Amino acid sequence: MSEVNTSTSGERVRKPRKPKKSQIPYAILLTILIIAFGFYLAGGNNKLPVYWGFGIAFGYILQRSRFCFTAAFRDPCITGSTSVTRAVLVAVAVASVGFWAIKYSSVMANAESNFSMSGVAPIGLPLMIGAVMFGTGMVIAGGCASGTLMRVGEGFAMQVLSLVFFVAGSLWGAHDMNFWSRFNENAPKIFLPDVFGWFGAILVQGLIIVLLYIAAVKWQEKKMGSAE
Repeated sequence: MSEVNTSTSGERVRKPRKPKKSQIPYAILLTILIIAFGFYLAGGNNKLPVYWGFGIAFGYILQRSRFCFTAAFRDPCITGSTSVTRAVLVAVAVASVGFWAIKYSSVMANAESNFSMSGVAPIGLPLMIGAVMFGTGMVIAGGCASGTLMRVGEGFAMQVLSLVFFVAGSLWGAHDMNFWSRFNENAPKIFLPDVFGWFGAILVQGLIIVLLYIAAVKWQEKKMGSAE
């Protein structure tokens, strides 16, 4: 912002803005470093440059879109806006279709009716407590895991502190995993293809997402007067 001073006559005089420095040289240097590091990673494993490139692209998309799961749950309650909420629902819908296609094709190729339930997390007390604690923490911190990492890259000092405690909490949770696992012994595991079949599962999940999307639109209309 330009500075405003008061002259001897009492009139406000606005100082001219300082010209912004070009960031193109920094962008070129950063691009060269990213590519060079990609070649360095290729010397250890051919997959590492792919992971590196995907991470850079994903971080760039997060930063430009301001995509954040915290905002998806926080904004409807604070401002009434559900634009990010609807974006998350669309992302979940796309991911669900892709996940379903990959899993279903693998099941057909292996002639199996289903996958091992070991990969399905039970709905128990640890999940409920963890969801409340994580939801509360990410609202206070102002970002979820992806949002925190993105803002650390932008230089937000407060998010660096959040990241430190995020890592500390994760390590603490991993240390106490055996204790919490005891509460999941009788907790139910729900895998939709087991209940509705593979095609029924994707239809049910799609219907739930559509209903949530409609509810998000109605909520914004009620709180803000009109949908975006």
